[in-house]
Amino acid sequence: MARRCALTGIGVQTGNNVSHAKNRTRRRFLPNLQEASLLSDALGKPIRLKVTAKALRTIEHKGGLDAFLLNTSNRKLPPEAVTLKRRVKKALEAATA
Repeated sequence: MARRCALTGIGVQTGNNVSHAKNRTRRRFLPNLQEASLLSDALGKPIRLKVTAKALRTIEHKGGLDAFLLNTSNRKLPPEAVTLKRRVKKALEAATA
């Protein structure tokens, strides 16, 4: 599996190590990925995802996984998160009907 956040799409970035003598060598900046089980209230079960620590804080701030997905536009979500958002929407519509 790629080093990419399942909800925000943040991945590996590249840059330079710069020494005191200003020598530059290429390096990689890896995201702070965590394997987390996030509870979806609409689906009624936990969902295991690889997410960044920043995404976990954002989910808590927005009020949970369902609220984060429903309040984020599809353009900002990776394809896996968009399918999860569709599942949550469908579950909420089935619960209200």
